[in-house]
Amino acid sequence: WTLTENELFDCEFHQRGFNSIYGKKNAFFVADLGVIMRQHVRWRTRMAQIRPYYVVRCNSSPAVIEVLGALGTGFVCTNKSELELLQNHGIPSEDIIYSGVCKQVSQIKYAAKNGIDLLVCDNEAELRKISRCHPNAKLLLQVSTEASNPDDEMSMTFGCSLKDCRHLLESAKELGVQVVGVRSHISSSCEDDQVYVHAISDARCVFDMGEEIGFNMKILDIGGGFSDSETQLELINSAVMSMVDLYFPPSTGVSIIAEPGSFFVSSAFTLAVNIISKEVVARDRQGQEHDDLSPNEEPEFQYYMNEGVYGSFASKLSETLITAPSVHKNTSLDAPVFSSSLWGPSGDDLDQVVEHCLLPELNIGDWLMFTHTGAYSLGQPLCTSTDSPPPPIYYVISSRDW
Repeated sequence: WTLTENELFDCEFHQRGFNSIYGKKNAFFVADLGVIMRQHVRWRTRMAQIRPYYVVRCNSSPAVIEVLGALGTGFVCTNKSELELLQNHGIPSEDIIYSGVCKQVSQIKYAAKNGIDLLVCDNEAELRKISRCHPNAKLLLQVSTEASNPDDEMSMTFGCSLKDCRHLLESAKELGVQVVGVRSHISSSCEDDQVYVHAISDARCVFDMGEEIGFNMKILDIGGGFSDSETQLELINSAVMSMVDLYFPPSTGVSIIAEPGSFFVSSAFTLAVNIISKEVVARDRQGQEHDDLSPNEEPEFQYYMNEGVYGSFASKLSETLITAPSVHKNTSLDAPVFSSSLWGPSGDDLDQVVEHCLLPELNIGDWLMFTHTGAYSLGQPLCTSTDSPPPPIYYVISSRDW
């Protein structure tokens, strides 16, 4: 059986005894662990030849780590705290990739001490640090990929260029550091399956260079960029597998891995926020003083919530679109709806979560529910102007999934 959003939250409010939430009006997450399990099944069905390595910084909730670890995924970390988190949950060192563009020497030494050998490298300065601090490291050479949207101002290129790879491989050989494969850096906003095609083609060139120099190249990491869209997964699967069969057939013995993050957790989490203040303005007077409306003017409501872009909606600062929420209250089907904007509690002009949506008129204390909030929304607040801690997470799972 499955739960609708309202049934899920009614379950949270009433059946599980969280009535105190009503009184405190604090924001909170509800996470359906069954969704993560079903996403894993989808991955194994569509991408059976590619082992997933979950990107921990996407959502480091302990329950997420435990579920994915039990399902046999690997993990990608970018700092020591993430490495410690995985070790505290019993994740084997051989199932961890230590990524990150610029690694601290102390953290490289920590990885070496704890047997975390698989590291990502994309420049000579990093290579020399790793050779000094972790001589037994096994490197994935990060290669830059063709941007799916060159006009995207938020897009950044990471990795060494194809023409620089030979020099880096030769330097690794001189320093006595093993290079065991290639990693492609693909943006999480990638929607072009051809990016993966070019990345695999480039990886074959780097494999040939590495094997010529004397390395045993055995891992191809096609990177991330996986949303929870079924259509996108099918497109990528068809594009990737045809190229893998061409350049890395089973006879080569190369292991193919990928780095899904949002794919596993985005749709598993729903965020409930509370309306803490409201203003009403004429639609043609935005930015002006809020005088009383005339009877002929259509109002627009500005609602202020107890979470904003300096907290659980931080992804909005990187131009991620926040979809309109649903309202957790009983309203008639013919209730009028009004143009509305949703804001965080800081009073900052940047703290606008949703620029425009249509909602029935809300009151202070009403609840809004935002779905697909499991990715990049659970970190520490960027602003400490309020004394509210990060929203707690309440985990649920259906009896069938259990």
